[in-house]
Amino acid sequence: MQEFAPPLTFASLVAVLRAAGCVFAEDEAELLLSTADDPAELAAMAERRAAGHPLEHVLGWAEFCGLRIAVDPGVFVPRRRTEFLVRQAAELAPDAAVVVDLCCGSGALGTALASSLRDVELHATDVEPAAVRCARRNVGGRGTVYEGDLFAPLPASLRGRVDVLLANVPYVPTEDVGLLPAEARVHEPRVALDGGGDGLDVMRRVVAEATAWLAPGGSLLVETSERQAARAEETVGGSGLIPRVVVSDELYATVVIGTRAR
Repeated sequence: MQEFAPPLTFASLVAVLRAAGCVFAEDEAELLLSTADDPAELAAMAERRAAGHPLEHVLGWAEFCGLRIAVDPGVFVPRRRTEFLVRQAAELAPDAAVVVDLCCGSGALGTALASSLRDVELHATDVEPAAVRCARRNVGGRGTVYEGDLFAPLPASLRGRVDVLLANVPYVPTEDVGLLPAEARVHEPRVALDGGGDGLDVMRRVVAEATAWLAPGGSLLVETSERQAARAEETVGGSGLIPRVVVSDELYATVVIGTRAR
C-alpha cells in the first residue's frame, strides 16, 4: 500500500486521487480536507481511498437525504438512488406513523424518513452486528434497532400496526455479485448485496410475511432493478397486497410498492 507523507496540499491530494482512478477527484479532495483533523489523518485517509476503500468508509459518513449518516467500515453504504424510496415512503406515511426499516444497514432509510415526519414510531432490524451498531448511532432517540433476521427480532405487538415497511433488501443476483465494483464487492458485506439466484430471494421472504405486519392501508416499499420490476410486482401482488411500480429516471431508481387493503 502506498503511503503519503503529510502535509498534502489540495493539488497533491487531487493528483493522488486521480492517479487512483477517482473520477470526482476534486470533490473527494475537498471532502477529505474538510473531514480530516490534521495532516497525518489526511494522509492516512488519502492512503485508504487510493487503496480502493469506499469514500464513505474513509470519511466515516455518507450524505443521504440531506443528512450526514455515519457509515462504519464493513457496513453497506446507502445509495443516492434510494432517496427516491424514502420520498415515496414520506408521501404514504400517515400522522403518527409506525415505521419498520428491514435490512436497515446504517439505518439511513429509517433515520431519513423519521427526520421528515412530525411524529413517528421507528423500528429497524439488520442481521449484521456491525450494521446494528452503526444504525443505533444514526437512529439515536428516534427509534429502536434490533439485531436479527428480517422480522424475527421485532416485538410481536407490531403485527398489524405497521404503516410503512421499508425493505431495502439485497437484490443483486448471486452470479452478478462478482461483477460489482471492488468498492462494494470487497468492502461491503455480501449479505447486503447477494439477493440469490434471480436477486429476489430476500424480497420474497419479506413479501411472504409483510401482510401480517402491515396495518390496513399500510405499505411495503422495496427497491429493485428495472429488469426485476415486473417479477417483483407480480410477487407482491401474489401476496394479497395491491402492487404498483414507481420509477425515477433522474436517480435511476425503481421501487415496488405493495399496499394492504383497508
